[in-house]
Amino acid sequence: MTSSTPRRTVLAAALAAAAGTAAVAPATAADPATAADPTASDGAADGAARGHAPAAGLVDNRFWSSYTDWRCGTTAGTKAVAGLRPGLVLATPAGRVDYTDPHTGRTSSWEYASWTSPVHTPAVPATEVIASWNATTPPGTWLQVELSGTYSDATATPWYVLGRWASGDGDIRRTSVDDQTDGRSTVWTDTFAIDDAASGLRLSAYRLRLTLHRAPGSDVTPTVWRLGAMASDIPDRFTVPASEPGLDHELDVPRYSQNTHVGQYPEYDNGGEAWCSPTSSQMIVEYWGRRPSAEQLAWVDPAFADPQVCHAARFTYDHQYQGCGNWPFNAAYAATYPDMNAVVTRLRSLTELESLVRVGIPAITSQSFRKEELTGAGYGTSGHLMTVIGFTAAGDVIANDPASPSNEAVRRVYRRREWENIWLRTKRYNASGKVVSGTGGVCYLYFPERPSAAQRKALEALGIV
Repeated sequence: MTSSTPRRTVLAAALAAAAGTAAVAPATAADPATAADPTASDGAADGAARGHAPAAGLVDNRFWSSYTDWRCGTTAGTKAVAGLRPGLVLATPAGRVDYTDPHTGRTSSWEYASWTSPVHTPAVPATEVIASWNATTPPGTWLQVELSGTYSDATATPWYVLGRWASGDGDIRRTSVDDQTDGRSTVWTDTFAIDDAASGLRLSAYRLRLTLHRAPGSDVTPTVWRLGAMASDIPDRFTVPASEPGLDHELDVPRYSQNTHVGQYPEYDNGGEAWCSPTSSQMIVEYWGRRPSAEQLAWVDPAFADPQVCHAARFTYDHQYQGCGNWPFNAAYAATYPDMNAVVTRLRSLTELESLVRVGIPAITSQSFRKEELTGAGYGTSGHLMTVIGFTAAGDVIANDPASPSNEAVRRVYRRREWENIWLRTKRYNASGKVVSGTGGVCYLYFPERPSAAQRKALEALGIV
């Protein structure tokens, strides 16, 4: 019914035990518009840069995507490429490395080059950071994303790996990396988190490092169009204030049930019952008029309905986490389709989500709840993704819920106050009465490279573009 949660549950328990801190567990359309010092600051220019929310708050977004952005970083063998969609490519290898894939045992040599972002000082000193990237990796290539930062006491973190990723699975197995900690912060699958937020320690600045790999002697290269992160400091809260409903609006988003795929391809997180994240991703990919080709779907058993959902599960699967609910991997999958952008972020209110839906941008939201907390759901979950497609005149949430028994049953209307609270809270009581985590407004946003003027304005207001 839900996405994979066991390792996410470890995060929830660890953070909830940390002196009462807020534990935020990572979860796991036709186009309507046509090596710097980590303690240093970029100053005022950084605050005015693209993809940086203009006002302080609980959430800070910073994404590098323009030609100027790519030229501002520190390069070692990479270069910026101009054009309608500027990107970063491997130009001259900076060295060679042997990589032993932990999931195949195969050791291979790779040429590599790297790009390191300028230091970014978020408007909100953070307890959590989640990175996102949009790229293509032709056969024989892959990439790695890392984060290093400065704590609020002026000490530094190590370099943490936030993902080793390829759009395919023929060269390396797409993977997160476990057991990364310095005793003050930890990477939990896809999320950097301060271990004890109650101590007052925060991440005050960070930089990202992107390493591009290819087979030795090859002239192919990954191309990266967008790299960035969402930093946040969401306070402990079991409830959030009620918001006033906006205008009613509903988007025509395809409807897919994960339960159509129960038992299919169990090598990807035991099959469809755990595929809420890729099923939601596929709904929005198709809303924007993109879908895999017949050739790309040829591997799927022709007896299976909606083979594109099986495809999404395979190509979002994290072989270390052993699930399809890695947040950045889902965003990266969506961005493999032509001219698509995708980010993982947090929204601060249901009003912000309404502003996106109103201009034609649906969102994939992460939430956890007991059965009785969401009227009409018919289930409880420790972590589940669904697609918000609209709001009724009364302000209730219209969601394509992939946990439904069939495609026809996917469209649901959930009570505004219930849904708002289960999505935005950071703490909750589970069925045993134990305090566990909530997701604190996490969502995926997928949008075209050339959004409409209204869509761009809404995304700019959130610091996404």
